[in-house]
Amino acid sequence: MGLFADLLAHPGVEEVLELRSRFGFMAYHGGSLEEMTDVIARRAAERSGASYYGVHQPVDLQWHIPSTQVTSADSPALTQFLDHVGIVITVHGFGRQGFFTSLLLGGGNRALAAHVAGHLRSHLPAYDIVTDLDHIPAALRGQHPANPVNLPADKGVQIELPPRVRGSSPLWWDWEGPGLVPHTERLIDALVVAARSWTGPGLRGEALDDPT
Repeated sequence: MGLFADLLAHPGVEEVLELRSRFGFMAYHGGSLEEMTDVIARRAAERSGASYYGVHQPVDLQWHIPSTQVTSADSPALTQFLDHVGIVITVHGFGRQGFFTSLLLGGGNRALAAHVAGHLRSHLPAYDIVTDLDHIPAALRGQHPANPVNLPADKGVQIELPPRVRGSSPLWWDWEGPGLVPHTERLIDALVVAARSWTGPGLRGEALDDPT
């Protein structure tokens, strides 16, 4: 039993598994830790017909487990998810000086990173969409082989989102809705289109459902 098992056993922590297509979205730092990452990943998965795995922390907990310690050995649900999907997008949140309008696309599948980046640029033209690993801080590149983004057969993309695009910055202090802030809605739209239009490896010949 590792740290991830301890987190999953903590009162109020919710582990969510929704199996649909072999394209997957993950947000295992969700809930109150990296705010809105679970909402973004889950809505993108629902709308694109993709699968979803998330760990949602309650409001009184912000426990960061390093990605390399988020292991299927501690979670039958994560094992199911990784056995089911062939390719994945993991959604994370970060905040660093100089990167407040930057979306960082790491992970081991660089073809998928380029594909997702194209849709992000068209939907979020005010943001810098970074795919060059040399321009991404080393700790945010998602290159470790034990990182869950690299465990499916064709690996995946780790997206690091700054607070502004998640609706968590002072820019949105007076937003009253309806719905999510506009930048977050456009982000989800981009991820949905990217997932639906991906025809590369990872789906094993499977086509995602038609849009609804």
